[in-house]
Amino acid sequence: MTIGSMLGDIVNSFFKRPATGRYPFVRTEAPEDLRGKVVWNPETCTGCGLCVKDCPSQALELFTLDKAAKRYVMLYHMDCCTYCAQCEVSCRSKSIYLTNDEWELASTSRTPFEVYYGREEDVQKVLEPEPQGEPDLSPESKTE
Repeated sequence: MTIGSMLGDIVNSFFKRPATGRYPFVRTEAPEDLRGKVVWNPETCTGCGLCVKDCPSQALELFTLDKAAKRYVMLYHMDCCTYCAQCEVSCRSKSIYLTNDEWELASTSRTPFEVYYGREEDVQKVLEPEPQGEPDLSPESKTE
């Protein structure tokens, strides 16, 4: 390629419109079949765990609090998810699906990449650490 032909291309590109869109400023509609964030409905979940077993990236965790009362908490790791929709295919009760509404999932910190689904009191029960038997270090309990 000669310098003359490159200069011709450079001059021509000054008068053409850009090929890319101005994405953050001008947003386009997401495609209907786009696979975005995983959404889980705890009311219809049976707790079988097929979604967790079939997830190739191990992005899902299911905590069973009470199987008889159908109390479950789902932990979804968005940073591990490959958005393959295998969890949606595996779910017999259709309680998990990928939405096309939430697909802009970038963040500057790691904390929003863990999403807990379930009733608020159940999520709090999963998040709080279990009390462990700590030794009593008070002066009255010491024996001499």
